Amino acid sequence: MGTPTVCVDLPPKLESELFADESLQRLARFGRLIRQGEDAAAVTADGGDPRLQADILITGWGSRPLPAATAASDRLGLIVHSAGSIRRLIPVELLATGVRVSQASAGMAQSVAELALYMTIARLRDLDRIDRVMSTDHAWAAADFGLGRTLSGATVGVVGASRVGRAYVKLVVASGADVILHDPYLSERECKELGARPAPLDDLLSQSAVVALHAPVRQETRRMIDARRLALIPDGGVLVNTARSALVDTEALLAELRTGRLSAALDVFDEEPLPADSEWWRLPNVLLTPHLGARTWHSRRTQGEIVVEEVRRYLAGLELRYEVHPDTYDLMA
Repeated sequence: MGTPTVCVDLPPKLESELFADESLQRLARFGRLIRQGEDAAAVTADGGDPRLQADILITGWGSRPLPAATAASDRLGLIVHSAGSIRRLIPVELLATGVRVSQASAGMAQSVAELALYMTIARLRDLDRIDRVMSTDHAWAAADFGLGRTLSGATVGVVGASRVGRAYVKLVVASGADVILHDPYLSERECKELGARPAPLDDLLSQSAVVALHAPVRQETRRMIDARRLALIPDGGVLVNTARSALVDTEALLAELRTGRLSAALDVFDEEPLPADSEWWRLPNVLLTPHLGARTWHSRRTQGEIVVEEVRRYLAGLELRYEVHPDTYDLMA
């Protein structure tokens, strides 16, 4: 390879969040750097896709899905996705053409896990409802806030040993929780090394005061938390979902929440952003956040550093740290 062309197919705002000036300078030293907007549009005068004229492509939130013609490119050798799931952007068939793919979800794991931890504690202590009462009624002594529950000593069921799932397990174990973990791809030894005990999904649900979802969406996991399984969660249980809304039967969850038997903390929804007339806004026992699990400066910068390092390793002929292979493609959330 001569001087490689590195195409950064990212919206300018996201690019600035991911890459400090030093990181962009490092990318520029690797070869010719073109970026979304005027630089990318100027690459080709014939209206062709500048991404297909790059040797290395960097994608992320806001990037366009790659066309089928990508596989025919005789230049593209590496795609580094600066976010998590690649399935919306990169067809699995591309991995069989010799194009290598890596992604930076490892940089997001701690931020998402910390949000899930906050949601867990907030719902156990009913903090979101208490905040609403104090903000609207300025109630204090006259309000009956009831008694909250501690995370220490609680049984927490974690569904999915993804990078986020593992980070969350470590946080709740450190808080003194008894953790049950369900993941069909995790060995019993690996589960115990995380400080958890393995269990079938139904057993996990029936024993857990908190159920936290960290699994990818696959055929077998889509809507796996259905009405039958929600009914297994003990009265007063909390469902925390910072992974994907498709893991849960939304109508079944709404039905449970209307009764007040369970509560939930959700960062993901079937429709995003939520419409103004959504029932989710009106439920008093649900904590809502707008899909911002990884939206921290630390996460963004870490993702950017991973991208730059993967490009460096590729150009140096070294093994990629976060390469996606055909057998792991479906595990991308």
